[in-house]
Formats: sequence, structure tokens, C-alpha cells
Amino acid sequence: MFVDSHCHLTFEGLAGRINAVREAMRQAHVDRALVICTTLEEFDAVHALATSHEEFWCSAGVHPDNEGVREPGVEDLVALASRPRVVAIGETGLDYYRLGSRTVADMAWQRDRFRTHVRAARQARRPLVVHTRSAGADTLAILREEGAANVGGVFHCFTETAEVARAALDLGFHISFSGIVTFRNADDLRAVAAFVPWDRLLIETDSPYLAPVPHRGKVNEPAFVAHVAAQIASLRKVPIEQVAATTTANFERLFLATNK
Repeated sequence: MFVDSHCHLTFEGLAGRINAVREAMRQAHVDRALVICTTLEEFDAVHALATSHEEFWCSAGVHPDNEGVREPGVEDLVALASRPRVVAIGETGLDYYRLGSRTVADMAWQRDRFRTHVRAARQARRPLVVHTRSAGADTLAILREEGAANVGGVFHCFTETAEVARAALDLGFHISFSGIVTFRNADDLRAVAAFVPWDRLLIETDSPYLAPVPHRGKVNEPAFVAHVAAQIASLRKVPIEQVAATTTANFERLFLATNK
């Protein structure tokens, strides 16, 4: 019924309890999940989940926040993307949220890494999983400059402005909403969730983070994506089954149509 389009099952809180996570998914009617890679060092563990369990697929990439890790080249990412059940490049993008004493100019390394991922996605013909926080303009500029519209992808755990959402949609990207859309102070985000076209809408947990109401403050897990779907259904005044069917079809078209 439901698909969690973005989760981190190798992270603390979930990694040691995969069988329990899978059983909770079954009980919540969450049929599939995309397990996201955030470092090259993590890839083997992520990939093992996808190849060991039929409900999991995975990505290959290095998160923009990660420093002191192996830096990917285009060839590295293309090679990983060719492996079975690897359906996306990412998580990649830009994050200017916690610059501290650094400036945007100091984040050139992040922009270079992002370009590497886009080039790999184009070569491997895989969609992108894009992380952008407080960096919407630069994220969009790089996607345009690097021809990312040729592969598309998703702006995951969307928290940017309505203008960024519209620009992402214009590039052919999907927009995915996490448990944040259930938070009391998320009225602006709910407004975005209400206008994204049905055929570009995805749902996710970003687990183990951002557990939705009524589980806020707990370790998040893929089973909880049903609460995100319920919030979207309430916003759009449709049955939850419509949200489930539509977002599942969107996931299949974006990530599985050419698979892998």
C-alpha cells in the first residue's frame, strides 16, 4: 500500500533491528522502502539490505554534510549504480543550514561534490535524491547547469519555499514530504504539500529522524510513513488509499521503471 521513499536503515536506532523494522512495515502495510546511502564507506551495508530483502532498494552517494569521508568520483558512483537494486544517485545536494564561522563561498567543496553526483546520474541514467536546506538557489542553479532535468529525481524531505518547489517541479523533479508535514508549526510546508501535482508527490520518513505526530520524539521508522500519508490525505480531502496508490505509482515510475 505505502512506500517509504527515503530511510536510513544502517543508522543507529534501526541498524540492529531490521527484522523488527520489516515486521512493523508489514503490519502498517508499507510494502517497500528506499534505503539511502550517505557515504561510500556505508554503501556495502546499504546494498546488502537491498539485496537481502525484497522490500528494500537502495541508492549510492555521499551526503553533502559529510566531511572526512572518501570523496566520490563520477566513475565510483557510476560503478555502484550499475549494481543490482541500486535505483538512484544520492543523497546529494547542498546544505547551508549550519555554516557556523564559514561562508557560502567556503562551501565550494560541497558544490563540487554535488556536480559530481549530477554528472554520475546522467551517465548512469539514474534519478537523483536531492537534499537541500537553506540552499535552494544554488541547488537549483547547479541542477540547471549540469542538465539534471535529463534524469530527474526527487527533492527529499522538502523544507524549502514554495518558489523552490515550483522551480524543482519545472525541472521535472518530484517533491517528497516527511513527518515534518505533521508538525504543528509546519503550516507553510503543508501549503506546499497541498499544491504539488499528484504525479510528482512522494512520501518518506527520513528515519530514524523526524518521527511524525503521534510518534514525535521517538526513533522514526518506515512503518510511520502511513502518518505522513494521512496528513497529505487530510490536506487534500481525499481517502488515504488515494495517497498510497498515487505515491506508490510515482515511486515505481521514478525509481523502478528502468530497473535495475
